[in-house]
Amino acid sequence: MSEKIIIIGGGPGGYIAAIRAAALGGAVTLIEKENLGGTCLNWGCIPSKIMKNSADLFLKCLKAGSLGISIEGKITPDMGVLMARKEKILSSQRKGIASLLQSKGITIETGFGTIKSEGLVELTRGDGEKIDLAFDKLIIAVGTKPMNVPDFPFDHEKILSSNDILVLDKIPSSMTIVGGGVIGCEFAFIFSALGCDVTIVEAMSRLLPLPSVDETCSKLLLREMKKHKIKVICDTIVTKADTTGEGVGISLAVSPFTDNPKPKKLKNDRLESDIMAVCIGRTPLSEGLGLENINVTTQGPGWITANKQMETSVENVYAIGDILGPDKIMLAHVASHEGLVAAQNAMKPKTAPKSTMGYDVVPGAIFTMPEIGTVGLSEKQALSNGFEVETASVNFRVLGKAQAIDEIAGEAKMIIEKKTKKVLGVHLIGPHATDLIAEATLAMEKGLTSDEIAHTIHAHPTLAEIMGEVASKASGMPLHG
Repeated sequence: MSEKIIIIGGGPGGYIAAIRAAALGGAVTLIEKENLGGTCLNWGCIPSKIMKNSADLFLKCLKAGSLGISIEGKITPDMGVLMARKEKILSSQRKGIASLLQSKGITIETGFGTIKSEGLVELTRGDGEKIDLAFDKLIIAVGTKPMNVPDFPFDHEKILSSNDILVLDKIPSSMTIVGGGVIGCEFAFIFSALGCDVTIVEAMSRLLPLPSVDETCSKLLLREMKKHKIKVICDTIVTKADTTGEGVGISLAVSPFTDNPKPKKLKNDRLESDIMAVCIGRTPLSEGLGLENINVTTQGPGWITANKQMETSVENVYAIGDILGPDKIMLAHVASHEGLVAAQNAMKPKTAPKSTMGYDVVPGAIFTMPEIGTVGLSEKQALSNGFEVETASVNFRVLGKAQAIDEIAGEAKMIIEKKTKKVLGVHLIGPHATDLIAEATLAMEKGLTSDEIAHTIHAHPTLAEIMGEVASKASGMPLHG
């Protein structure tokens, strides 16, 4: 008989795991309580990129005259049309995933899955009906939700989560974004481009205060935000939000969390804004899963502990995706790969070698304006790991293609091991950086050196030439850079 595989969660980790397990001969049931595609499709990656595409187009229209295109009449964004387009795309994508799963013989159950006991999941459907589903192997892929802060909880009208931002029916005149991480910075550029007065409040000393993002990217991003008239207040926290007036009265204080040893005193300790968007983290959706019924080990607020084979503390139970928490890498493409590993291990005989998840070479894609693509170590990480390093940086403005498309802001930075010239990390900020990082990812996966990349022919005129330029400079043979 086929192995009975139950997967709880139909996001990019869960549905990919389902496809792989089915391909390997499993009898797969996928449980999803809302919409297929998870946070990425419904409340994250895809809807925000749909909005960014419109914001990019709007900015291009505004400067069309300088590019030799005359546009007559007033150009204005239409949030109603934008939201309708977003919903049409999301609906199409959900149907596509459902059709794909069904074509693989996967059973899709809509409802809430709770682990009842060893080998048994209870499914609660929307109408309250409960049924028991038996499993041989279980993969948990339930993900996360936006973190609610007790000092200024979401009211979904003036104090918004990242989910709320994606369903706004009009562009606010002003918005304060709490958190200068990936989500906060992406939304800042989108809404600034659409005509909103945006302020970011960040507790740390820089934007994108992530170890995997090189500080040079943060510095250049701050410069670009100033060009877009986005106000940035670092080393600062929000202590309170008053919603009794027309907008939000926001109280500020010097951050106790900052890594800046000498943060500046605040010029003003209060902001007024139409709305406040809280983008400071996510929390696990483990409540009600019944993890305690089979003694699955968790940590913190409910993050599930799993090894690199995606095995939890309980035999035949696996966990993947954002539910693993910040100890792993919380990205959609990481969840998908974890899903492949979990499914392969779930379907293998106990005596077979296990598949293992690797976290050393994972590309990061940040859709700011300009975009950011990263892979491998930052310079600071490389030094702290004991490497003797050399770095090279080249501006995108040296590329003919960047000049031709009028997107010259940006920089490529490569970190190499001094003795071997092996690439340790690449950090791009510039046009289409999220696409260009793929070459660096493959290079690092294969252990290539800067010399080997420099001796690879890159087509001209393309933005991909930036990798050849920065690799040549890292190898001591600079070209235009």
